[in-house]
Amino acid sequence: MRLLTTAVAALGVATLGVWSAPLYAQGNDPTPAIEGGGVTLPGWTGRIDPQAARGGKKLTDDKVVAMGTGFHVTSGPAAIYWNPANMASGNYKVTASFTQMKPATHPEAYGLIIGGNDLNGPNQHYLYFLVRQDGKYLINHRANDSTVHKIIDWKDNDAIKRVDSHGRATNVLTLVVEPDKLSFRANGVELTSLPRSAVDRDGPGTGTNGVVGVRVNHNLDVHVDGFAVTAAK
Repeated sequence: MRLLTTAVAALGVATLGVWSAPLYAQGNDPTPAIEGGGVTLPGWTGRIDPQAARGGKKLTDDKVVAMGTGFHVTSGPAAIYWNPANMASGNYKVTASFTQMKPATHPEAYGLIIGGNDLNGPNQHYLYFLVRQDGKYLINHRANDSTVHKIIDWKDNDAIKRVDSHGRATNVLTLVVEPDKLSFRANGVELTSLPRSAVDRDGPGTGTNGVVGVRVNHNLDVHVDGFAVTAAK
């Protein structure tokens, strides 16, 4: 197993990670460019969703900054964020605490990505595990700029914290890559699991080896803390 252990507290090594059909503008909820936008977190970069890019949106329409022991994302278009040094393979665990700071106009999602490869190219691919403010989660696989495979569509689970009366909620998300399965957890509770064969379609490790990061969707204000990658136990 090859594994990079990382924590956002160091801020030298880090990363970040949509709706199953991501949109750059949704009905009466248009996507603004965030003032002072851009990714200024040391070592990090990002990429907005292809559909948002086709609509003229840019990475500088989002804002990602170091804050406290973690980092803060104010999103216009949906995007993934990562540090190229955050690579993991074999058996590992990735976890982070996400705090949605204010309510979204409609449920939007945030969460983890693993197995990222060719993230700046047309064949970008990664697995993503997201939750949203109404207590639902999603697991999908982006195969390239135009193809997203649905694995588990939006599904309720009481372990996911819904936003309170102020539109705020904190969810600690964990994705564990074990020898025979992937375990998807929220706040210490396993929501579901999948056999590794379900994501390793082109051979061992093809769905899980690669960049580990996070994803934040359209029009969200999210603080991320405690991002870490460690060996699976």
